[in-house]
Amino acid sequence: MKLFPAGVQDDIGYALFVAQLGELSPKAKPLHGLGSGVMEIAANDERGTYRAVYAVSIGDSIYVIHAFQKKSKAGIATPKSEIEVVQKRLKRLRSEVKNVEKKSS
Repeated sequence: MKLFPAGVQDDIGYALFVAQLGELSPKAKPLHGLGSGVMEIAANDERGTYRAVYAVSIGDSIYVIHAFQKKSKAGIATPKSEIEVVQKRLKRLRSEVKNVEKKSS
């Protein structure tokens, strides 16, 4: 996200802050098909649409799984290639959190 425009970084950062408070930003919506608690934040500027995907239902933390600039036209669903990245990272994250929880119990 460091390469995103400053205004987009602010929008996404604030939406993540709101999530840490246990609330839902108007910029965040569920990303269906990946399990409960997986959310997508959308932010726009004159250069395009940017997305960040995060998970809130894994352990006690919020994890940013993926952030990208959307290359397709507005109104089109999140590209399949980006969803595949999210699926792989989410699977790995869930496994790592499960292993940590198992070790600490």
